[in-house]
Amino acid sequence: MSKRDAFLEAACREKVEDFLHFIQLHDKAEPFDVEEVVQEMPRNQRLTLWGKLGSLLQDVLQELPPERWAQGGEEGMETHVMAVVDGVTLVADVSIKVLEDGDAYNALLEIIHRLHNVLVSLPVSEAPLQLHIHTLCEAWWKKGLKEKEQFGRTAFLISLQKSFTLKKPGVEIQRVWSLHDVLLSLDYTSEENKQIIDLLLQCFHRPNYIRNDDGKRFLVFLFSWNVDFIIIIHGTIKNQLEFYNKTMTTHIMEIYFRAWKKASGDFLEKIESSCIQDFMQNAIFLPRASPVHAKVRQIVSYFHSRKGCNKLDKMLCNLYKPILWKALSVPNFEVRANATLLFTEAFPVHDPEQNNKNIDEAIQKQLDTSLLDDPHPTVRCNAILGVCKILSKCWELLPPTIVTDFLKKLVMELASDSSSPDVRCSVFKCLTIVLDNSLSHPLLERLLPTLKYSLHDNSEKVRIVFLDMLIKVKAVRAAKFWDVCNMDHLLARLAIDSHPVSKRVVDLLFKSFFPVNEAEREWCSRCITLIQMNPMAARKFYQHVHRHTAPTNIIKMMLAIRRAVNSCIQTDCDVSEINDGNKENSEAEPLFGKDMAVVSSLLEIVVILWRSVEKALKLNKEAQKYTFAKFGNVMSKYFQAFEDERCTVPLIQLASFMPPAAVPTFSCGVLSRLRRMDSGAVPTQYGQLLDCMCSWGLAADILELITDWLTEALPKQGDNTKRKVRIQETVEAKPDLALAYLEYLFSHTLAREKVLALGPQPLKQLHTVLGNWRVCWILFTIIPVLLEKQLSCDVCVGVIFSSEGRHYLLSLEDVAAWVAERVLPFLAKRTNEDEEEDEEEEKFQSLAAQITEVSSIITNVNIKLRKANLHVEKRPPKALIEPKEICVGHILLSLARI
Repeated sequence: MSKRDAFLEAACREKVEDFLHFIQLHDKAEPFDVEEVVQEMPRNQRLTLWGKLGSLLQDVLQELPPERWAQGGEEGMETHVMAVVDGVTLVADVSIKVLEDGDAYNALLEIIHRLHNVLVSLPVSEAPLQLHIHTLCEAWWKKGLKEKEQFGRTAFLISLQKSFTLKKPGVEIQRVWSLHDVLLSLDYTSEENKQIIDLLLQCFHRPNYIRNDDGKRFLVFLFSWNVDFIIIIHGTIKNQLEFYNKTMTTHIMEIYFRAWKKASGDFLEKIESSCIQDFMQNAIFLPRASPVHAKVRQIVSYFHSRKGCNKLDKMLCNLYKPILWKALSVPNFEVRANATLLFTEAFPVHDPEQNNKNIDEAIQKQLDTSLLDDPHPTVRCNAILGVCKILSKCWELLPPTIVTDFLKKLVMELASDSSSPDVRCSVFKCLTIVLDNSLSHPLLERLLPTLKYSLHDNSEKVRIVFLDMLIKVKAVRAAKFWDVCNMDHLLARLAIDSHPVSKRVVDLLFKSFFPVNEAEREWCSRCITLIQMNPMAARKFYQHVHRHTAPTNIIKMMLAIRRAVNSCIQTDCDVSEINDGNKENSEAEPLFGKDMAVVSSLLEIVVILWRSVEKALKLNKEAQKYTFAKFGNVMSKYFQAFEDERCTVPLIQLASFMPPAAVPTFSCGVLSRLRRMDSGAVPTQYGQLLDCMCSWGLAADILELITDWLTEALPKQGDNTKRKVRIQETVEAKPDLALAYLEYLFSHTLAREKVLALGPQPLKQLHTVLGNWRVCWILFTIIPVLLEKQLSCDVCVGVIFSSEGRHYLLSLEDVAAWVAERVLPFLAKRTNEDEEEDEEEEKFQSLAAQITEVSSIITNVNIKLRKANLHVEKRPPKALIEPKEICVGHILLSLARI
C-alpha cells in the first residue's frame, strides 16, 4: 500500500493512532511529508480525505469540547484531542497551499469552520495550537477563498492583541500589516467591531508600532480606513502628545505627512482641515509654557521643511490664509511671536497655481511686514531668526536692495537695541545662519566692523554670542576677525572677563599666539609678544591652552620659555652650561632684553602651563623626570638672578611642583625661612612656603613647629614677671605666628588634606596644646585667644572626621560652653562702656562674628553626626543662644547657612 493510501485510510476515528503516527513522522522530518502526500492526491482523494477528517474532528470535539480543556481532570483525553486537532490543522493548512482553481472545497471549509470555533474558545495556555489555527485562518484570507472575511477578521484581531502583549512584537506587527486589508471588509459603524477600533487606537499609544517600519505603514493606512476615524485618531494623538519624547514626535509627524501625501478626496480634505490646520492653530495660540507647544511646533515645522512641491505649497497657503495674517497683529505678544516663527519658516506663503505677477506681489507684501519693529522683544527676536533664515535660504532670489536693508536693520539698529539684551543676542546668534551662505560674505565684511564695540556689551550673554559669531566668521573665512574687532579690544576683554567669555577669546586667538605648526622658538616669540601687549591677558590665555593642544606641546612650550629665560641670566659661568649646549643657546636668543616684567610673566606662564599638564606628567614618568631635571638644574640660578618679589612667587610655585631633591638649595632653607618669619607676617609672605612644604610631604614638620612654639610660649602660673622677661628675650617662640600658620593650613583645601592625612597622633598633640591655652585667657589679649579657640574647633572637626576617636566632639562642646560663660560676658561689658573707641568696637564685633561662626561649625558637626546615627548632644551650642545683642546679626546669618 502506498503512503498516500495508508494516510487516507488512517484518517478516521478507528485508526486515529495511525493518523497521529503519520503526523509525528512529519514533525520529526522523517521520510514522510504530509504536504507532498496531499499534493500527489487526485481531487477525489482530497475530497475524501477532507470528509473523513471533518468527521474525525467532529467526533473528537463532541467527546471533549474546547470549553472543558481548561477545566482539567481529563489530561489524557485532552492531550489526545489536542493532538488530533493539531494534526487536522496541519492537513488543512497544506491543503490550502495545494488548492487549485476550480477545486471544490466545501468539506475543507467545514473543517475550517470547526477549527475557527476551536480558536475562538481556546484557552490562552494552548499557545502552539492557537498559533497553528491562527496561521490557517490567515492563509485562508490571503488565498481569497469563501467566507474569508470571517477568518481574516479573527486572524487580524488575534495578531493585533498579540502585538500588544509580546516583548518582541516585530514579527506580529509585520503580520498585522500583512492583514491590513481585512479592515476594508469591516463595517466601521458596527458595534461588533468596536473592540477592533479600540485596539486600533491603542496602536498610537505603542512605541513599538510608531517606531517600527511596518507599524508606521499600518498607522498611515488607518488614516485611509474611514473619514470619521481620522478625527478620533487625531484626538488620540493629541492626548498622547505630551508624553511623546522628541524622537517619538519625529515619527508621529512623519506618519501625518505620509498620510496626507497618500490621501485624496474626502480623506485629504479631512486630514488638512481637522489635523494639519488644527496643529497650525495650536502652534500659534498655545502658550510657550504649554508642555505640548514644542511638539506641535515640531510637527508643523516638518511640513515647512518639505516645501518645494506645488501640492504642499498650495496646502500651506490655503490653511494659513484664514489664521496666520490675523495672528501677526493680535494684541497678545506670545501669539504674535508664535505666528512670526511659523510665517518665517513657511516663507514664502504663496499659491503656486497663481500667475507670476500675483505671486511676486504676495511675496513682496510678506517682505514688507514690519515684524522687526514689533514693540515686544520676544517678537523681534523671532523676527530676527526668521529673517536670517530667509536670507540664508533665499539670498540669490531676493532683490539686493531688500537684502541690504534687512542686514543694515540687523547690524545698525537691532544689534544695539538698548531695551533688550535678548534682541542683541538674537542678532549675533542668527548672523551665524546668514554666514552659512557664502554669497553673504562680501556684504557682511563691510557691515560687521560696525559691531566691534559689542565685545564690551554690559550683558555677558551678548558678549558670548558676539564671540561665537567671530569664531564663525573665522571658520567660514567671511572676513578677518581682527578687522571686525581689533586685537587690543580682544585682549582687554580676555584679561578681565568671565570664564565663558575668556574661553571663546582663546578659541579665537589660539592659532595666532600658539601656532603649533611653527617652530618652538616662534611659540615663545608669540608668547613674549602677547605679554608685552597685555600681561594679564597672557596669563588667562595660557590657562585655556590645554583645551586646544596636546600635553607634549605644552611641555615643549615650557622648555622653550626656559631657554628664553636662561638667555637673560647674567652669571660668572658660561651660559651654555645652563642651556646644556651651544645649540640650545643659539636657538634661544634674547627676545626681550632684561625686562623683569616680561621675565616674571614668563615664569608665571610656566607655572600655569605646568599646572595644566601636572596629571599628564604623573602618567608619563620619563617626561616628568626629564622636566624635573631641566628645570631643577636652573632653579638655583633663577633664585639668584631674579630677586624681585614678582619673580620669586612663581619660582616658589615651580619649586613646589618638583621633588625637594630637584631643588636642594631652596628646599633646605624653606623651614628656616618659616622659623625666621616676623610675627606680624601676612599670608602672602608665608602661604606659598607652607604650600611648598605640604606638596613635598613635609606637613608634619610644620605641625611640629607650630606645636613646639605653642608649647614653649605657654605661660607658667604664678610667674608672670619672669614670663614677660622670657618672652622679650626669647625670639624663637612665636605663638601668634604659629596660630597664623595653623589658620592657613586649615583654611586651604590642599594644605588641609595633607595635614589630615598625617593621621590622628600629630593632631591629638596639637589639640592638647591648644586646650592648655584656655586657662590663661585673662593673661593675654582677647583676640589671639579667640583666634586660637576657633582654630581649636577647626582642628577638632578635622580630627573627628579623619580618625576613629569620635570623643573629640566633647571638646567642641567644652569650647562652646567656655566661650559662652567667660568671653561673651566680657565682650558685652566692653561694648556697653561709653568710652569705647570705634576701632575697639569693630574688633569686638569681629570677635562676635568669629564666635558665632565657630558655634555654627559645632552645630553643623552635631547635625552631620546625628544623621550618621551617632550619639551626640541634641542641643545647639550655648554661645548660639546667649541673648547678647552683639551676636544677633551674625547668629541669624549662621543659622541661615545651617
